[in-house]
Amino acid sequence: MIRISFCIAAALLGACATTQPATPPADDVLEGVGLPERAPAVKPADRPVPTAMPITVKALRKPPPMTIVSLPVPNKPIVSIRLVFRAGAIDDPAGKEGLTSLTTELMSQGGTASLTASQLLDALFPMAAELEASTEKEFTVFTGRVHRDKLPAFLKIFTEVLLKPRWDPKEFARLKAQTRNHVTHWLRGENDEELGKIGLDALLYPGHPYRHYNSGTVAGIDAITLDDVKAQAKRVFTQDRLVVGLAGATDAALESQVKMALAKLPATGAALIELPEAPGVRGKTLILKKDALSTAISMGFSTPLRRDDPDYYAVAFAMSYLGEHRQFHGVLFTELREKRGLNYGDYAYVEHYRQAGENAPRNNMARTSQDMSIWVRPVEPQNAVFATRGTLYFLNEMLNKPIPKENFETARGFLTGATRLWEQTDQRRLGYAIDALFYGTPNFLEDYRNAMATLTPEQMQAAMRKYVDAGNLNFVFVAKDAEALKVALTTQAPTMMSYPTPKDEAVLKTDKAISAYPLPMHPSLIEIVDAQSFMEK
Repeated sequence: MIRISFCIAAALLGACATTQPATPPADDVLEGVGLPERAPAVKPADRPVPTAMPITVKALRKPPPMTIVSLPVPNKPIVSIRLVFRAGAIDDPAGKEGLTSLTTELMSQGGTASLTASQLLDALFPMAAELEASTEKEFTVFTGRVHRDKLPAFLKIFTEVLLKPRWDPKEFARLKAQTRNHVTHWLRGENDEELGKIGLDALLYPGHPYRHYNSGTVAGIDAITLDDVKAQAKRVFTQDRLVVGLAGATDAALESQVKMALAKLPATGAALIELPEAPGVRGKTLILKKDALSTAISMGFSTPLRRDDPDYYAVAFAMSYLGEHRQFHGVLFTELREKRGLNYGDYAYVEHYRQAGENAPRNNMARTSQDMSIWVRPVEPQNAVFATRGTLYFLNEMLNKPIPKENFETARGFLTGATRLWEQTDQRRLGYAIDALFYGTPNFLEDYRNAMATLTPEQMQAAMRKYVDAGNLNFVFVAKDAEALKVALTTQAPTMMSYPTPKDEAVLKTDKAISAYPLPMHPSLIEIVDAQSFMEK
């Protein structure tokens, strides 16, 4: 099986906090809800307009060329191979956005010197072999998996993909057209959730190499030639950018064989991109106007927090408590979906997140500059403002109200078990081991579990307050009536929910507080863009 992933890394939550979280509504609205008393809310028009606060970045570590990470598993019949190149969308030349991704696709799907694209598929099928590739912001990954009995034949094909791509003009034209259609039809027309995540990248990183979609812009894709692709492979898929991972039925002989074969790659190519500071955008809103039945909401901010920071584990736990992907005890999931039936998914992430498999985060998409995010989708248009207010309300509660002990322990138990699942497969264990080389976190998941074992609710909240200020969040909405949504977001008019069936009194009391919760949007910082023109350039 051969497959290429077009997805990128997608959107996370905020900028370094310097002020207190957004103020809840005045006391008369909060009566009986149980929140601490607060000063009357200040309307956005009366508050200073937030300005960007650029964030200094620290470069990721640079392993020696062709570093080998080996995780042998005795008596296992399967071999897993993971080649991780320090090359990604940030290496795309200006005006040819999408070049690295298209190069990856043509190499992994377009055939080799000895096999056409269709022959490549035919050769892999009887081996029950996997050959996949994907490009993120700073990394490109080629993975292979095969039974050890088929390893010699598979290894020949796998290395030819890297060393002797076919560079077939017809395959280039097919994949280029496929990529263009992916942006213009799938991203813009079919996947509102993904559109919102990509919109958040664009909003958080204006003028930055992270801004554009990994698969490219329409103008960038159109400008790419086959010669560009050939040249890009020599520039970025080089020995000095490569880490080799081997797991399962591997030994020193296989390590030597793979390293010897890949030594035919160019030794060096283009210099690594030195990323500028993160723009530190705060308080901006992008509404992507589209004829959609529902509204997708993404909110987030860039942050200096990474896995190599001592505060990472406490903040990661807090975001999981707020809403880990596809878990059913998160605050937002419980309050917005279960109690109110507002939508399907309510998730929060401490770092840029892409899903791998059913519930695990994808590996090898480390970022020099990270971002935190919350996703709320899909929401019926008439409930979009209430859902946004509800998200901010419950985020503020988590930052400021005592954390119920039982809920905290449930989240701790879930995450302790989930981190075991994240490292179940050889490919995932390789992914974490390779990520550790770039972050300097050799025992990341074990350190995560150890940190959770002693973490207290008070420590979790203190760490969150250092990094999260709801008043500085940035928002992306994918919505049909963009102009009306802009008005609703900035007038501060209450937005009460109505339900088809009776609700508990406690829910209705909290709804009263949510309905008037002050939104942080400033009219001057809201932009409406037609989704059909998004990622055009």
